[in-house]
Amino acid sequence: MKLDDTQAARVREWIDQGLKVADIQTRLGDELGIRLTYMEARMLLDDLQLRPRDPKPVAPAPAPAVATGGGTAGGKAGGSTGTSAGGAGLLVGGGAEGAATGGAPGRVTVTVDDLARPGALASGKVTFRDGKGAEWQLDQYGRLGVIPKTPGYQPSAADVGDFQVELEKVLARLGF
Repeated sequence: MKLDDTQAARVREWIDQGLKVADIQTRLGDELGIRLTYMEARMLLDDLQLRPRDPKPVAPAPAPAVATGGGTAGGKAGGSTGTSAGGAGLLVGGGAEGAATGGAPGRVTVTVDDLARPGALASGKVTFRDGKGAEWQLDQYGRLGVIPKTPGYQPSAADVGDFQVELEKVLARLGF
């Protein structure tokens, strides 16, 4: 697909505004009458040598100091290999260690494995508000599987909802 100079300039404006590929695909159809699949829109951006910008990371709020009977608070402060993604207790990356060290009580934390499990499009770990964890995987058909570490464990409905919302945010940031 070739665009004329005014259309290409319009797409550059959209990139400068921080739009994602899906948003550009929609605008191409709505405003310019050019209907493309997502993959065609990605290739068009590649042909124009344009790359959507990553969202600016939100600086994490400093953790409040906690007085303990001796030693450091938590022992492994900042020991997570995951990086804060600026959400409600979200951890991205970090692999297996991220969920084990990043699960603060009262928050649902999600990590994404650096290397997805065999047969999965993406996989990772989740720690629910009660501190119990599970492994999750998303297959090529979009089916989500959750395997609790404790057999028979059922997270609360609120935790499941928060997990799904946070997982969607994390995967969107990673380009899924």
